[in-house]
Amino acid sequence: MAENQAEEHERDDEDYGLDSRVVDQILDAVEAEDTARLNELLEPLHAADIADLLEQVSASERRDLLRLWSGEIDGEILSEIDEAIREEVIEYLPREVLAEAVRELDSDDVVDLIEDLEEPQQEIILSSLEESDRAAVEQSLTYPEYSAGRLMQREVVTAPEHWSVGEAIDYLRSAEELPDQFYHVILIDPRVHPVGYVTLGKLLSSRRDVMLRDLAEDSFRTISVYEEEGDVAYAFNQYHLISAPVVDDDGRLAGVITIDDAMTVLDEEHEEDILRLAGVGEGSLSDRVIETTKQRLPWLGVNLATAIIASIVIAQFEDVIAKIVALAVLMPIVASMGGNAGTQSLTVAVRSIATRDLTGSNVWRVVRREALVGLVNGLIFAVVMGIIGWIWFGLPGIGGVIAAAMVVNLLIAGLAGILIPVALDKIGVDPALASGAFVTTVTDVVGFFAFLGLAAVFLL
Repeated sequence: MAENQAEEHERDDEDYGLDSRVVDQILDAVEAEDTARLNELLEPLHAADIADLLEQVSASERRDLLRLWSGEIDGEILSEIDEAIREEVIEYLPREVLAEAVRELDSDDVVDLIEDLEEPQQEIILSSLEESDRAAVEQSLTYPEYSAGRLMQREVVTAPEHWSVGEAIDYLRSAEELPDQFYHVILIDPRVHPVGYVTLGKLLSSRRDVMLRDLAEDSFRTISVYEEEGDVAYAFNQYHLISAPVVDDDGRLAGVITIDDAMTVLDEEHEEDILRLAGVGEGSLSDRVIETTKQRLPWLGVNLATAIIASIVIAQFEDVIAKIVALAVLMPIVASMGGNAGTQSLTVAVRSIATRDLTGSNVWRVVRREALVGLVNGLIFAVVMGIIGWIWFGLPGIGGVIAAAMVVNLLIAGLAGILIPVALDKIGVDPALASGAFVTTVTDVVGFFAFLGLAAVFLL
């Protein structure tokens, strides 16, 4: 029975994402220029899976696939494609196909599609839109990058605040165009200021004579068009919002942001933090060699500089190392343990700063906790390494020195891992971007200095 459940679970897992066998069949169809077979294989795939396929194949395979299948590309696929290859894909599409694909999209998806394109390609897409849609997109593009004005969609369902449920339902049934997906009917006053919203569930489950204002949700809040999209995503996550109206400088309704867009921003910020912690910028698997090299080179240079600093510290104790060769064997252990402990604290701190869980009110409590964790871990591994050092080299002094250095370095690593990102955040520097190099430098320098310094004092 357990075996059957495992097999069923394995089959369920294969239902999500691209099956490698299907990818191979698609590439075989492309190589054979078998358009019918290609259409047959791509037809059942979700737009996100087709976008993944285009991202995973090589540039030449992508070009050949689009040459055979470009007529089937729609707006949903374009909006799912990674920005790194989106411009390349658009270049391969016939103009009439691109125009038709863009017309299917909501205004926020069009903005997301074209904001990173070169001006000639932007103009091609804008010229394919109806006049009113083009004006809405161009207005959104005037707002700062990464702002709510760029993130919002203009397609909004509104109703006067004095309407009843029956009036609202009649209006929705008679409307010629409604957004494909919406979660609230936004209530507005005569000056088009949003004053509340009603969920579709409450709207459909209430009597026709009930007033909309009596069904308004307590979670209602507005967002400025100039609000940072990171703050927007935080508000959605923190207050469990499904959608939120966006207002201009005068408080008038300008658009709406929905949870799918907010969660996309949240995912992008999480991904960005992870990549920055590793010093690889904002690269993707589809980037070319030269682009990836340029992104990683600066931080490898920073790491080289920090390694030189650590080497300078070691150079101050050349005589000690020459006399006690065992120190050279044990040095990397102290530095490595400190680096790992610092990375653990650093990761927790950066994540907590990003989610705003680490604030001025609790920072010192967290610092004390990390210091105590570092001290306790340091004492535990001091005992372990002290015994190992003694047995390994037959010198109790070696065991005592590495034990003491372990305590010092793990304590400092815990403090550096929390204090450095907090300090960088205070001065306006992204802690995910710069903390790693500083923490590594501190743990290496302190680890080597403590270990070799104690050895010089007590073993010579």
